Amino acid sequence: MLHCFRVTLAILLLAVSIKLSHAFQRNGHAKMKSAVFLSPKFVLGPGSVLDKYYYNIDFPRGHIALKSFNGEVVDAAGNSVPLHETYLHHWATGKYYKRRGATNPDHNGPLELDKSDHILVRNSGVCQKNSNGQYYDTYGIEVGNPANIPAGYEEGWLLNVHAIDTQGVEDKLGCTECRCDLYNVTKDQYDRPLRPDYKGGVSCCYDYTQCRLREGIESAERRGLYVRYTVKWLDWDEFIVPVKIYIFDNAEHECHVEYEVKSCRASGMANNGCTDTKRVSLTMPTGGSVIYGVAHQHAGGTGSTLYGEGGRVICSSIPTYGEGNEAGNEAGYIVGMSSCYPRPGSVKINDGETLILESNYSSTQRHTGVMGLFYILVAEELPKPSIHIPLSKSVNQVWEQQ
Repeated sequence: MLHCFRVTLAILLLAVSIKLSHAFQRNGHAKMKSAVFLSPKFVLGPGSVLDKYYYNIDFPRGHIALKSFNGEVVDAAGNSVPLHETYLHHWATGKYYKRRGATNPDHNGPLELDKSDHILVRNSGVCQKNSNGQYYDTYGIEVGNPANIPAGYEEGWLLNVHAIDTQGVEDKLGCTECRCDLYNVTKDQYDRPLRPDYKGGVSCCYDYTQCRLREGIESAERRGLYVRYTVKWLDWDEFIVPVKIYIFDNAEHECHVEYEVKSCRASGMANNGCTDTKRVSLTMPTGGSVIYGVAHQHAGGTGSTLYGEGGRVICSSIPTYGEGNEAGNEAGYIVGMSSCYPRPGSVKINDGETLILESNYSSTQRHTGVMGLFYILVAEELPKPSIHIPLSKSVNQVWEQQ
C-alpha cells in the first residue's frame, strides 16, 4: 500500500499546529517577527456547514523561516468561539505559484490549481490550530525562496476552512463526525453516489450541507465568524536549517485520511478493553533527524505512536480532553496532543527505514470519519557550528483543538 509523505491539499484535512519557538535574537541577526491575520468573513447558523477555499490570503512575504502558525475561530467582536458552538473540523493553508497577471481561482477547491496559471507547491502546506511546543531555534520551515519560484510566477497562499455550527443540533458528536444520516446525504459534493457502507465522514458534511436540528430550533439565526491566525517567522539566513514535513496516514486506503471505528459491543469484541488499534507499515524514503512529532486524532482517540525498526519509539502522542465550557477547554473534545521535541541528532530515521504507525481509539461506541495521522519534521542536516547561534530551545503553551 502506498502512503502519503508529502503535504498535499488532500491531506491537509486536519488541524494540527506547529509552534516552532519563541522569539530570539542572535547578536543583531534575525529577530522574531509576528503578525495576526483574519480570514475572510464566513456566516453560519445552527447545523450549517462551511467548507471553502480562499485564495491569496494575507501571509508574510519574502524568504522566511516559519516558526509558529496557530489559529482559532472568533466572532465579529474578536471573542474566541468554543468548539461546542462552532466545530472547526479543519483549517489548512497551502502555498501555490500564480502566473503574474493571472486572476485568482474562483473554484471552491484545490483542483483549479492544476491549470497552467497556478502551480500547487508540495511539502509546503501548514495545517494548523493551537499546539503545545518547545522547539530548537536553529530550525525552520523554509518558504519564499526566490530560487524555487518559477520564472514569470509569484508566490501565493490559500486557506481552506471547514467549520460546522453545532448549536441546536440533535446530536453534536454525530454532526462533528459527519454521520450521513444526520445530514440526509446520499451523494458527495461532486454528485457521486456514496458507497453503501460509507456511514460518515467528510463526504457527508461538505459546503452548504445541514445537520439535523432539534425540534423547534430555527436555522435562520446566523452570525459572522472568522479564522484568526497568528504567524511568527524569521528572515532566512545561512544559519537556519530547513526541515521537511512528513505526514503518515494509517487509513486503509491510499491517502483517504479517515476511517470508521466500529463499536466493540456491536462487533462482539468487548473483552478486548474496547480499544480499536490500527497499525500500518510504511517506508521512509529519505531519513534524517526528527526534531518534532505529533499525532492527530478525533474525539475517542486515546493516543498514537510512531515506531522505528526494532520497535524503538520515535514519538508517542497522547490527547488531552477538555473539562469545561470555555474555548480551549471544551468538555468531550480533544484540546491538546502531546508532542515530541528530541534534541537534534538524538532520534534519527535512516534512508529507506521501515516505520510502524499505531493509532488507538476507544470503541465503546461507533465513530465515523476519524483520523490517525502522524506529523514529523525532519532535518537532513544538523546546524552549522557558529558562535552566533546558541542551540537552545524555549517552552511555549500552545494547544491543538479538534
